[in-house]
Amino acid sequence: MDIGLLLVRVTVGLLMAAHGAQKLLGWFGGPGLARAAGLFEGLGFRPGRFFAATAAITEMSSGVLVAIGLFGPVGAALMVSVMIVAASVHWQNGLFATSNGIELPLLYGAVAAALTLMGPGGYSLDAVLGFSPAWTPALSWAALTFGVIGGAGNLALKRPIPQVAAA
Repeated sequence: MDIGLLLVRVTVGLLMAAHGAQKLLGWFGGPGLARAAGLFEGLGFRPGRFFAATAAITEMSSGVLVAIGLFGPVGAALMVSVMIVAASVHWQNGLFATSNGIELPLLYGAVAAALTLMGPGGYSLDAVLGFSPAWTPALSWAALTFGVIGGAGNLALKRPIPQVAAA
């Protein structure tokens, strides 16, 4: 089981970190912060630069924490939070990624929620540093709850784009 968790953590964590690097740094063919800020503004997350930077930094940090298995449920819960917002953006496009639907945010979010509750496993920095016993089921559920609240709170800050009246 520990090898399976390691495989999932490293794959999902590094992909999420790379996704954040696309937004923040423009790496891997991503838009970079300036273009991502414009996209966020257009979605109603204003100021766009703040929301884009926050999303990118959350994606990068959660991905790295999950990949290396440090601080147990914290990184995974952060990933849940940002994937709730991502799913909301893609919701109107249906399920599948081929139509820009919620498939990928749903997949990342579900894996992150499972990792929040399961923990990083024996092949993790938490295990090496002796942190694993600290992550009780109650703390894992609390982290997941805060992740969901964080995602919902972010959505609550979204403001409709003002409509300009035609002259």
